[in-house]
Amino acid sequence: MGPVEAVLFDLDGTLVDSERESAEAMARVLAREGLVATQVHRDFVIGHSWNEIYALLQKDFGPALRLSIGDLIGRSAAERVHVIAEMGMTIMPGAVAAVRRLGARWPKAIVTGSSRAEARQALEALKVVDEFPVILASEDYQHGKPAPDGYLGAAARLGVRPERCVILEDSRAGIAAGIAAGMTVIAIRAGNFAGQDQSAAHVIVNTLDDVTEALIESVAQRAA
Repeated sequence: MGPVEAVLFDLDGTLVDSERESAEAMARVLAREGLVATQVHRDFVIGHSWNEIYALLQKDFGPALRLSIGDLIGRSAAERVHVIAEMGMTIMPGAVAAVRRLGARWPKAIVTGSSRAEARQALEALKVVDEFPVILASEDYQHGKPAPDGYLGAAARLGVRPERCVILEDSRAGIAAGIAAGMTVIAIRAGNFAGQDQSAAHVIVNTLDDVTEALIESVAQRAA
């Protein structure tokens, strides 16, 4: 692989635990339209972008889904504010320290399937809004995880080579996206509440506290 040039962070499930709140917000918006979000729909929120989520809802609800993807995203982001006020947003162990520790060494970016508004909510909760020069949200690419588009786009914006990037992820779809992008992937167990298979990652650690500079360099060299 050569020297690491950037570290790319997933957001939901990696830095914050907000995917269940996102699923609840979406379900409330759909309920106002007379549509019932199933557990399958809620679970699909984990690790997928709004593009993929909306495609699934279109398939399952057909013409009954009258909301455009933009309306669904906007209303869900607004509703998530209320859900988070009720349920809170959990910051994953070691998240803020990892952002600052690794960011002091390498350029970094966020690649998330959430909308920009949802990403900002999470980064404000972490108090690291200004720590990321590059944030790619669902509006910024056509195909979400497990497609590599988001990660490749982040590398391009940072001006680094994809094969010199290390990714921190929690979901199976996110790990697959990183592998497809030709990047080195470190999976974090702490946010994997749904028990998704993380075995495709180059290494799996318990929390972000375990992601040291030495680990990143070591994993990158082994993945070469």
